[in-house]
Amino acid sequence: MKKIWIGIDDTDSRNGGCTTHIAKTIIKFLIDDGFDLIGYPRLVRLNPNIPWKTRGNGAISFRIGLGAGYKNKIGEIDKSEIFCFSRVKKSSDLTKQVDRIKEIILDVFKDYAHVRDINTNPGFVILKDKPSFDVYKKGVRDILYLNEIKDIIKSLKGFYKGYKNSRGLIGAVASVAWMTSKDSTFELITYRSEEKWGTKRLVEDESVKNIDRLYRSTFDNYDYKNKHNRIVPNSPCPILYGIRGDDAKDLIESYSLIKSEKVDSWIIFQTNQGTDDHIQSKVISQIKIFQSVKVKGRVIVKPHTIIGGHVLFTISNDLDEKIDCASYEPTKQFRNIIRELLIGDVVEVYGGVRKKPLTINIEKIEIKKLVDDFIKIQNPICTNCKKHMKSRGKNQGYKCLKCKTKEEFAERRKKNRHLNHGFYEVPVCARRHLSKPLKRYK
Repeated sequence: MKKIWIGIDDTDSRNGGCTTHIAKTIIKFLIDDGFDLIGYPRLVRLNPNIPWKTRGNGAISFRIGLGAGYKNKIGEIDKSEIFCFSRVKKSSDLTKQVDRIKEIILDVFKDYAHVRDINTNPGFVILKDKPSFDVYKKGVRDILYLNEIKDIIKSLKGFYKGYKNSRGLIGAVASVAWMTSKDSTFELITYRSEEKWGTKRLVEDESVKNIDRLYRSTFDNYDYKNKHNRIVPNSPCPILYGIRGDDAKDLIESYSLIKSEKVDSWIIFQTNQGTDDHIQSKVISQIKIFQSVKVKGRVIVKPHTIIGGHVLFTISNDLDEKIDCASYEPTKQFRNIIRELLIGDVVEVYGGVRKKPLTINIEKIEIKKLVDDFIKIQNPICTNCKKHMKSRGKNQGYKCLKCKTKEEFAERRKKNRHLNHGFYEVPVCARRHLSKPLKRYK
C-alpha cells in the first residue's frame, strides 16, 4: 500500500466546528508523524438541494504517503510550512502504519468533532483505492444512500468509522471519488486562534476589494452592490476567511495583502467550487426533486412578485411541458432582471429543484431569444375621413364608426428592452458554492 486516501465529513454544527479545520489538524499530526501529503487536500461540495445535507455541504479528502517529485508549499500550521508532493515513492509501503493513522484521526475527532449536536453525524474512511467517479457524480447531482456507501467501502476493503447515524460516510466516500482533472478551483482558508472562535471577525473590506481588482483569477470576493464581504463566513466556526480562485499562487499572493486580525494558520484546498458540477441538462419532463438542472423553455406566464418579494414565472417547451421558476428574495437585484422577461422570450434556466411546489430556484439564466415589445401611441387613423378609429374590444381591432373601415392594430412604437442576449447571474452574496461564476466561462 503506497498511498492512503482519507475522507471526512459532517463534523461541524451550526454552533461551531469545521470539517476543513479537523482535516487541517489531522494533516499536521500526520506530517509530524512522518507521513507526507500527496497532492492538495480536497474540499468537495455535494448536492446542495438535499434537505439533510451538512451545514456547509462540504466533505474533505486527501492522500498521504511517502512523498517524491515536486514539492509545493500549500500552507502554514503552528509556524511550520506545509508542503504537498506530486507523487509517492515507488518503494513506500504504509500497510503497517494504518493503525497509527486511525489513532491520529480518532484523537482529533474526539477533540473537535461536534458529535453531541443532534444534527451532526460524523464519519471518516481510510481507503487504498479510489471509488468510481460515478460515486461522486451521484453525490453531487442526485442522492447517495448509506447502505450503498458501506457496500462500496466493503468492496474496496477499506476501513470506516461512523458516529450516530453515520451519514458523514456518504460525503467522505464521495469526496475521495472526485477527480480533479475534470474541472477544479482552489480555496485558501485561514483559521483563527481558538480563543477567538465565536467572536466578531476583523477583516478589512478595502483589502478584499483590492485583491479582487488585482487578481482576476480569484472570484466571489466581494459583492459591491450589496456591500457584502463574501470571503468572511458568518458562523461561529474556526475559519477567519477563505479566498477562492483558479490559481493557487495568486491565492498566496492575495493572502499576503489581506488586512485582518492575526491568522493562526492557513492551508490551500483544491475544490469543485465554481464548476457547475451539480448541474444536469434536462428537458422539463425529466426534472426530479433535489436535482440541479439547466432547462430551456419559452416564457408563458409573465414574471410576478408574491409575498416575501419572490419573483415567479413559468416556462414551457415544444411538448407543452411546464415548470415554474423562481428568483427568491435573497437574490436581491437579480429579481429586476427576471421582472423584465416577457411572454414569448426563450431562456435557459440554471438552478436547484424545489420539491413543493415543483420549482426551479434560479442560480443564473441565459437569454436565448427576446420578443419585440411595443407601446401604443394612438388608435389608428381612418384613411378616408382622417379621424381616429374606435376600439372594437380587447384584441378585436379597430373600426371607423363613420366609414366602417377596419384596422387590426393601433399605431405602435417598438420599446427598448432592458435585457440582452446572454447570461445573467445572481449576486455574489446569493451565489452557491458550486455555481460557476460567469467570469470562469471561457
